[in-house]
Amino acid sequence: MNSLWYGNNPLAWLLLPFSLLFWGVSSLRRALYFLHLKKVHHFPVPLIVVGNITVGGTGKSPLVVWMCEHLASLGYRPGIVARGYGGKASHWPQQVRPDSDPVMAGDEAVMLARLTGCPVCVGPDRPAAVYELLEYTDCDIVVSDDGLQHYAMDRDVEIVVVDGERGLGNEFLLPAGPLRELPGRLRSADLVISTGSWWDSIPVMKIDDPVVLPLLDLDAEPQPLTRASGEKVHAVAGVGNPRRFFTLLKQCGLEIIPHAFPDHCQYRQEDLQFDDELPVLMTEKDAVKYARFATERHWLVRIGVIPDESFVNKFDELLQGLKHGQEAA
Repeated sequence: MNSLWYGNNPLAWLLLPFSLLFWGVSSLRRALYFLHLKKVHHFPVPLIVVGNITVGGTGKSPLVVWMCEHLASLGYRPGIVARGYGGKASHWPQQVRPDSDPVMAGDEAVMLARLTGCPVCVGPDRPAAVYELLEYTDCDIVVSDDGLQHYAMDRDVEIVVVDGERGLGNEFLLPAGPLRELPGRLRSADLVISTGSWWDSIPVMKIDDPVVLPLLDLDAEPQPLTRASGEKVHAVAGVGNPRRFFTLLKQCGLEIIPHAFPDHCQYRQEDLQFDDELPVLMTEKDAVKYARFATERHWLVRIGVIPDESFVNKFDELLQGLKHGQEAA
């Protein structure tokens, strides 16, 4: 769909009638919540939604990780809710731990549990996941990884992440374009941030110095990715936008053989057993699923983000507003 949504493909114009239908259905659904004709769940703790208005990966999860670390540094006890996409559990919601099976709970959920150390609860019914998280943990603030369009959840802060490389594509709604909601939706969000220089007035989150870890020993001392500069490696990415990962490795000086897999791909052992002795570097999300097959040649690339100071300051202001509101109540 990249050539259709992020190029000048004339086929997109032929699909516009279906986009109009999508807009009508989604607008009606949103109106039903705003008019309280469908139930909106209000929670006893603040809820922060980190989402996007496009289909595919935009870099939400690294921001969620940063956000949980930042909240903890301010004295909060954050918890995370997510969809658990790809999980095959027989019942939902699911409490997720760092050692949970990604096949059951979903790869992103296990990844978030490992990276943050925060309680994580997942399920297609987001309000139910929030209630269960609050029932069984002592969280005093909840971060929703995705869920911008889940209007059954009342939210205190909305943060939209935009892919700085691809932007909003052709700015058409599904299926003619990648948008879940019209571009004007960005104006109603509390904060918008980009993974690159998409728009001058939009804050950017920059990649922190990436490091590598052997998949066989994730407790090993992380090594700067730049130390591998000049090496030839296999680069594996089963994420929403694999090109972002490949570009990062190239910028760090690596010569890569790229292998793009579908987002949330369930790997088989043979998928990453290439016919040479070159190292195999993969994203954190891929490593969660491939760890049980790992050999000494398989490495995880850990990526953190650093939001612009303007974003951090505005986010802290919003938190202060929430605190004052709770004290007044």
